[in-house]
Amino acid sequence: MTAASRATGTTTAAAIDAARAEGRAALIGYLPLGFPDLETSVAAARAMVQAGADVVELGLPYTDPVLDGPVIQHAADRALAGGVRTRDVFGAVERIAETGAAVAVMSYWNPILRYGVDAFARDLAAAGGAGLITPDLVPDEGADWVAASDAHGLDRVFLVAPSSTPERLALTAAASRGFVYAASVMGVTGTRTSVGEAAQRLVADTRAAGAERVCVGLGVSTPVQAAEIATYADGVIVGSALVRALGTDGDLEALRSTTAALAAGVRGEGR
Repeated sequence: MTAASRATGTTTAAAIDAARAEGRAALIGYLPLGFPDLETSVAAARAMVQAGADVVELGLPYTDPVLDGPVIQHAADRALAGGVRTRDVFGAVERIAETGAAVAVMSYWNPILRYGVDAFARDLAAAGGAGLITPDLVPDEGADWVAASDAHGLDRVFLVAPSSTPERLALTAAASRGFVYAASVMGVTGTRTSVGEAAQRLVADTRAAGAERVCVGLGVSTPVQAAEIATYADGVIVGSALVRALGTDGDLEALRSTTAALAAGVRGEGR
C-alpha cells in the first residue's frame, strides 16, 4: 500500500493546514478505542468530529502506559476488560475516517511490535488512517517505523517535552511528519489549572529547530486554555476532559457539548 492508494481519510498536516487557512489552530481530540465499549467509542469519535474536532487521536488501550493519567488509564482498563484488541483499531479507523477527519492512532510501541511494524502500517494505511503517535518511541530507536511509515505514506508523530535539549528538538523535528507533539508539562495526561509558559517556549524552540507544525497537549481541559494555546500553537490536543465527558455511560451529548466548547476556544470565540 502506498500513499497514492490510501483508502479514505486525510493527513494530519492537511487538517492542520486547513485550520490554519481559516486563521485558527486545529482541535485534536483524543478518545480511547473501546471505551466504554467498541461501538460507542467509534460513535463517540464520529460525534467529536461533527462537533468540531479536526483530528481524531484514537488511543490503542495498553496495560502499562507511561503517559496516561488516571482518567485515560481507567478507560483503557475498561476497554481491555471488554475484549478490545489491536486488530479492532483498523475497522474503527475506517469508520471514523469516513467523516473526512484525519485519524491518527496513539499507541505505545509494544502492540505495534507484536502485530508487526510493516503489517500495522499496511493495515492502518488501508483503513484510511493518517498515521501514528508514539509516546514511548524516540526517533533514534524508530528506524523500523520510519521505514514502514515511508513505505505506506503515514504520518509519524514523535513527542518533545520542556526537558528536551536543542539537539533532541532538532532530531525529533526532522524525523516527524504531520506535526510534532509538544507535551506542555512534565508528567502524565490530566487536568491542570494552567498550562504555563513552558509550553509556549517549547513551541517556539521546536519551530526554531525545524518543525513545520507543533501541537500542544497534556493538561488542556477548558475552552479558555484551548484559546490561550491556539494563539501560539498549530493545534490543541485534549484528552482527559473528553474522556470524562463521554463517561462510562457513553454520553454522546455531553461529549458533543464539551467538544463544541473546545472548538469555539481554538476559534478564538469569546476572546
